[in-house]
Amino acid sequence: MSAPVDLEQVRWHALPSSEIARIFDVELAGLSPEDVDRQTARFGLNVLPRASRRSPWLRFLAQFNNTLIYVLLAGALAAALLDHMIDAAVIIAVVIVNAIIGYIQEGKAEQALEAIQQMIAPKASVVRSGSRQTIPVSEIVPGDLVIIEAGDRIPADLRLLHARRLLIDEAILTGESVAAEKQETVLPAETDLADRQNMAFSGTLVAAGQANGIVVATGAHTQIGQISSLIQSVEAIATPLLKQIDQFARRFTWFVLAGGIALFAFAVFARSYDWVDALIAVVALAVGIVPEGLPAVITITLAIGVRRMAARNAVIRKLPAVETLGATSVICSDKTGTLTRNEMTARRIVTARHTMLADGSGYVPEGHVTIVGPGDQAEALVASMPLIRCGLLCNDASLRNDGKGWRVEGDPMEGALFALAMKVAVDPEIERSEWKRLDEIPFDAAHRFMATLCRGPDGASILFVKGAPEAVFAMTFPGNIGYWENAIIQAGNEGERVLAFGAKQMPANAERITFDDVMTGVELLGIVGFIDPPRFEAKAAIAECRSAGIDVKMITGDHGATALAIARQLDLADDPQVMTGLDVEKLSEEGLEEVVNRVSVFARTSPEHKLRIVRALQAQGHIVAMTGDGVNDAPSLKQADVGVAMGIKGTEASKEAASMVLLDDNFASIVSAVREGRTVYDNIRKVISWEIPTNGGETLAVVLAILFGFALPMSATQILWVNLILAATLGLVLAFEPTEPGAMRRRPRERGAPLLSPFLLWRVMLVSALFSAVTLGIFFYTLNQGRSLEVARTMVVNMFIVAEIFYLFNVRYLHTTSLTWRGAVGTPAVLIAIGILIVSQALFTYAPFMNAIFQSRPLTLPDLALLVLTGAALMILLEGEKHLMRRLGWFRELND
Repeated sequence: MSAPVDLEQVRWHALPSSEIARIFDVELAGLSPEDVDRQTARFGLNVLPRASRRSPWLRFLAQFNNTLIYVLLAGALAAALLDHMIDAAVIIAVVIVNAIIGYIQEGKAEQALEAIQQMIAPKASVVRSGSRQTIPVSEIVPGDLVIIEAGDRIPADLRLLHARRLLIDEAILTGESVAAEKQETVLPAETDLADRQNMAFSGTLVAAGQANGIVVATGAHTQIGQISSLIQSVEAIATPLLKQIDQFARRFTWFVLAGGIALFAFAVFARSYDWVDALIAVVALAVGIVPEGLPAVITITLAIGVRRMAARNAVIRKLPAVETLGATSVICSDKTGTLTRNEMTARRIVTARHTMLADGSGYVPEGHVTIVGPGDQAEALVASMPLIRCGLLCNDASLRNDGKGWRVEGDPMEGALFALAMKVAVDPEIERSEWKRLDEIPFDAAHRFMATLCRGPDGASILFVKGAPEAVFAMTFPGNIGYWENAIIQAGNEGERVLAFGAKQMPANAERITFDDVMTGVELLGIVGFIDPPRFEAKAAIAECRSAGIDVKMITGDHGATALAIARQLDLADDPQVMTGLDVEKLSEEGLEEVVNRVSVFARTSPEHKLRIVRALQAQGHIVAMTGDGVNDAPSLKQADVGVAMGIKGTEASKEAASMVLLDDNFASIVSAVREGRTVYDNIRKVISWEIPTNGGETLAVVLAILFGFALPMSATQILWVNLILAATLGLVLAFEPTEPGAMRRRPRERGAPLLSPFLLWRVMLVSALFSAVTLGIFFYTLNQGRSLEVARTMVVNMFIVAEIFYLFNVRYLHTTSLTWRGAVGTPAVLIAIGILIVSQALFTYAPFMNAIFQSRPLTLPDLALLVLTGAALMILLEGEKHLMRRLGWFRELND
């Protein structure tokens, strides 16, 4: 029996197979039934752990654990005590709808772990007791000898023992767009996850070849299992908006309670009010001051944002993410397929005397090939033709136009060579028909080249070879090795992957080729540099982010040089700095927090690295949006303030963990969503800056009446009428406001920014005071004319309505002036709401049944003219205040 070993610390890729067999105390030829029983008892089944869930009832009840909900319920109780059951019913309905939405969203979020379960294959082939068997994946144990072939999904983490032409698509773990080449050679212990060529990881897909390997990790101990554990360890983070609303509600609750008690005591003891009358008045004021429509309007505003984002190919899965996007200060983006096209392009052609560059991108066979530097274009093109022919004939891929665009069938780099041939007017089908393939040596990770034997139209037999430069150079012995090494370095600095090409004249009667044929006598034709080009629209989107004060960081599994080259092409930063996953591992949490702001590119990263990077940015106060498409991205997607999954190439696990899904996998769509998020937050602030002064002005007017002992300017029922009619009309229209000019030229708001910013707080106090002064002025003016208290109160109610209409136009543009034609015309929603409000207020003033219910009285035409002129003067005064505040620079939000 072997000595106990901490399996979590073992570097399987750095051990020979015999040592692995010793650790597990098994034979490499396969397990016996006794071995299987022993390993099962020791390690358990090969399944991922399921997260524990709260009961549905507890999840539903948890939705009510919010201070603002408590305030609303208190408001509903107060309305019911005043026998205003409609108000109470509306408030209760808002509370229940919010709870249902939260319950549904939370249930969807918890599906992330279940989605990962689907990444494990249901069956697998193993060797046990000397024979090949097919068993359920759950029964695989460490020490099992597993056989894998093209099309299989790896059932557990394997240390490869024998590999033949093995290519594995590891994009879900590493983010690499190209299938990883695999072999069985022992590797250094410090090798990155993405470079562990002798390992096959659970959940990845075999793209080509076959192999066998010994199982070294199952279930929760696999790489996917560790990601599952990371997801469970990530705690849900409340969005900035939810935090702000909760904080605002707590403070507002104490303010209302303290103010209500003080006012009640003053009315009873200082003004000798009957305590029942005083209580009713205070409760009415509490109902009036509580912004009971705020949650409903915020929900509507978010829902409208969802609809607008969907039109921009961004589907929101969690409603608060709409607003959080607007506060984003850092976007952490994957490279492949998000910032780049995820389509390889043959860009650089280097022959013995010339370097040429091909334009165009992706697999579209359109573009030109032009010489770099001095020289004859035609001569350079003729010199490159043998290389281009080699790339086309030593090639198993093809291109097809399916009506939706050009698609490659086969290896992406071979597809790029196919497109390159078409760019120089070579017809691939004719070329391949004239050059009949006789034999081939398929690509294998062990020898890193592919060779074909083809017979040309003149009967000559030519051996074509392509592969890694070092492999082809060994066959050709290039004379000027420095020239080729410099060309490869230059291509690498541009983020290009390089293949070398060669050819050899074979005897005319040759029908077969062997490895001996390629070892000598091969003529070097040149090299080709391939790149996954940046998306054209991504560069403009990144420029827009930078103007909006949003940092963009690339976090990729690709090599540092490639990632840095793409970052420079995209202008990701003025001087982008790169850090690898190994560098991240060497840093403490504090050390990473110190450097994370300076680094623009993180390369060769693992899921743990991504999670640490996101947490470090959050620790610096950033609001982080994170993109991803693989299972490896799920933990960081869940940790980020806004997780953004790719809709086309993303796994189900990444989509379930994310708050938003991009239908087009395009970085530019994220920026469009950020713009909409800023619009949503602006509209929420407009709603607050409009609604709270409304309630504040009403409350202040009534409080002053109690304090100074004069008649109430509005009755309790009139206060409720104003709240109800305004909430049902003007209170909703601000949710439909379009994006303000310059929204993406402002810096993001800080994570801890309060819901009531200094400017909004100033606005609440100023407008509340102005509304109170104007309405009381109208009240006393009417009474001084010798008119009845009922007429004076009707004037006050109408003054509030008129003032709110004019103030609405002022609030529609918080950052710029509203005195423009666009500002005056308004949106259709604004005009419809004003129309409804005018009709309703006409009924309130002139309809006899409304006069009976609310003790209102008809007004004269001069009365109405006075109200309109006063409202217009109020708006001009507030526009002047807005302009003055901007000129003096007193509030940052007016000057960003």
